[in-house]
Amino acid sequence: LKRVARLAPAPCRWNSGLPVNIGVLFVPQQEAWVVERMGKFHRILEPGLNFLIPLLDRIRYVQSLKEIVINVPEQSAVTLDNVTLQIDGVLYLRVMDPYKASYGVEDPEYAVTQLAQTTMRSELGKLSLDRVFRERESLNASIVDAINQASDCWGIRCLRYEIKDIHVPPRVKESMQMQVEAERRKRATVLESEGTRESAINVAEGQKQAQILASEAEKAEQINKAAGEANAMLVKARAKAEAIQLLAAALAQQHGNAAASLSVAEQYVNAFSKIAKDSNTVLLPANTGDVTNMVAQALGIYTTLTKPQAVKTQDEMSQTHENSQSPATEVLKAEQGSSS
Repeated sequence: LKRVARLAPAPCRWNSGLPVNIGVLFVPQQEAWVVERMGKFHRILEPGLNFLIPLLDRIRYVQSLKEIVINVPEQSAVTLDNVTLQIDGVLYLRVMDPYKASYGVEDPEYAVTQLAQTTMRSELGKLSLDRVFRERESLNASIVDAINQASDCWGIRCLRYEIKDIHVPPRVKESMQMQVEAERRKRATVLESEGTRESAINVAEGQKQAQILASEAEKAEQINKAAGEANAMLVKARAKAEAIQLLAAALAQQHGNAAASLSVAEQYVNAFSKIAKDSNTVLLPANTGDVTNMVAQALGIYTTLTKPQAVKTQDEMSQTHENSQSPATEVLKAEQGSSS
């Protein structure tokens, strides 16, 4: 009984409330009245004032030219991966040719509704469950194209078709939710791993830059330190050279040896005052208390070192004197030879 009720045609809207021909008729806007004369199609009355012959002319159909909204009942459909879905939709129609809509099909609305249901089943059978949700707009467009191809001879044009609800079985819905959760966990894990990788890369880059800067700083420090040590050595050498020159000049003066003896004696006393401060092992000479003997030994070493230089200096002076005398001797000999 339910199936018979579903397939039963809907009440005919065109045959209900037909106006009576009284000779003078006023047709409303966006309506088309189909007139038959003696049972044969005569003409279509347009909006406004119209005149008909009573008893001969009869208004057979009244077609609305407005956009019609039809609710497509819920129906079951099987997808490509054998999942049963319950789908309902909304259909938007408009009568384009009142003559074809009146004489081309008995009930245009019912015919288009049934065509929309069958087209929906066939289109869903070509898609899997995942593609049904992703390609919803393309599915609607395919249904509209299929309806327009069949309804052209009925004088009706389908403007658009929209799927309202898609009901999925409970078990399939649970599996879809589990799949979505797994996909989200996967994306979260991937994003976390990418974040960890980026963090490690940033840390490595920072350490690399820090090491480079530290090595450059150490290099600059060593260069500056070496330059400072070199300058210090040069300054010390110059100071020592000047000190030696001053010391040599002082020794060359009168009583220079006495001053050198006094300096050696002071250094001897200072050296003995520092004995046994840095280490427990002490090496002492046999005559520690004889300061005079130690000073004499130091002066003897100094005299021994300076004597070769003095001898050398005297030899150089004598050689220079001889060289200066030789030209004079040669001049005297030349004069004696010329006089003879």
